[in-house]
Amino acid sequence: MGRAILHYLPRAKSALVLTECLLTFLLVYLLLALSAKGPQAPVALCNALAATFCFAIGATTLVPHGHSGEPVLSCRSLLITALAAGLLALPLVSAVSTVLGGPRYDLGTTLVVWAIWVGVLTSSRTVLGVLARHSAPVRRILLLGQPEQLAATGSRLSRLGRGRFEVVIGDTDQLSFDRLREQDITTVVVTGAAPVAALPTLIDCKLRGIAILNDLTAQERLLGRLEPGSLRAEDLAFGTGFADSRLGRVVKRGFDIAFALILLILALPLMVVTAIAIKADTPGPVFYRQQRVGQHGRLFTLCKFRSMTVDAEAAGPKWAQQADPRVTRVGRFIRASRIDELPQLVNVLLGHMSLVGPRPERPHFVEQLTAAIPFYHERSYVKPGVTGWAQVNYPYGASVEDAWEKLAYDLYYVKNRGILLDLYILIDTIRVVLFREGAR
Repeated sequence: MGRAILHYLPRAKSALVLTECLLTFLLVYLLLALSAKGPQAPVALCNALAATFCFAIGATTLVPHGHSGEPVLSCRSLLITALAAGLLALPLVSAVSTVLGGPRYDLGTTLVVWAIWVGVLTSSRTVLGVLARHSAPVRRILLLGQPEQLAATGSRLSRLGRGRFEVVIGDTDQLSFDRLREQDITTVVVTGAAPVAALPTLIDCKLRGIAILNDLTAQERLLGRLEPGSLRAEDLAFGTGFADSRLGRVVKRGFDIAFALILLILALPLMVVTAIAIKADTPGPVFYRQQRVGQHGRLFTLCKFRSMTVDAEAAGPKWAQQADPRVTRVGRFIRASRIDELPQLVNVLLGHMSLVGPRPERPHFVEQLTAAIPFYHERSYVKPGVTGWAQVNYPYGASVEDAWEKLAYDLYYVKNRGILLDLYILIDTIRVVLFREGAR
């Protein structure tokens, strides 16, 4: 699981977040220390750490992650990050000052510190953006294997990599470390079984710093997914990951209960307002209850805020579509903002769901998708989640093809699941909610 963090947290984003966190700490510390009267350096230090913590959460959330293919250097995302971090840091800094007997910073001081901080970070990000546009490295990947497999793997890397990879089709007869270095190739992906004659050269390249990956490992490390069509039963039985432990289950359950309770308490006023709005908008119940398939195929009743008309499925189950006429006026807003999902926190407390996991599907669709997609059943070995790795990497799905794509991300989660990955997904979910990505 720790290895998975390195797979999908790219160097560009890591360097950006660490650099800006360091700048945040130094700036906030100096500005607060200079604005305070008397020897308040320890208080300023604690406040700077608090502000940096808030910014780190915002930066990790709002700087697009590596698999999206979006530019990481965006002043727009920085301004949103700074505003969110400022709103989060203000009560935290005030609380730290009160506990430590430090000064109470007035609104003017706070705004000045915030403005100088945003100005410096905007300037640094602009400079980094210019440098990145002129020197951004494109990872060159050499593909080896059978022609039909090469075409599928190359197409997948190009489509999902979105400009991060340059794919080169190669021949094992001309493979050598010196030639790979001349062509600036850093990774070799072998589809299918590697030719026996090429193994000594592949081993030589690997021991001298070239990444040698098979098709499945390349998908996992480069794209954060496991293609169902490439996965074999042997990979699940003998490969790393895809494991569970009693300690892991206990830690995850404690994590789910603690976070679900905190989120429920914080969201309670919003949930009351939402319930009133639903009642005022259209006739019918506030909540929508529906059977879903949980862990190990067990059925449970999922609870959501009702976002569609009461007779939305009078003709039978169907996936939601773009601009679905069944969605109410209030429903459009609560679906886009994911407010309709908040009652599922009760399902988390009851043990039906986890905060993070594959999304629970309805029995009708599970039966259909299990017959159509290999290894679809394997996603049910973990509890379904309110959010998940597929939800932060892929938009809303409304077809068997979409379910196939989302399963690739779900299988990655099932293999690499753990608390650190869950935390990253929860933080990244904030980005999805704020930018209303994928909702219908």
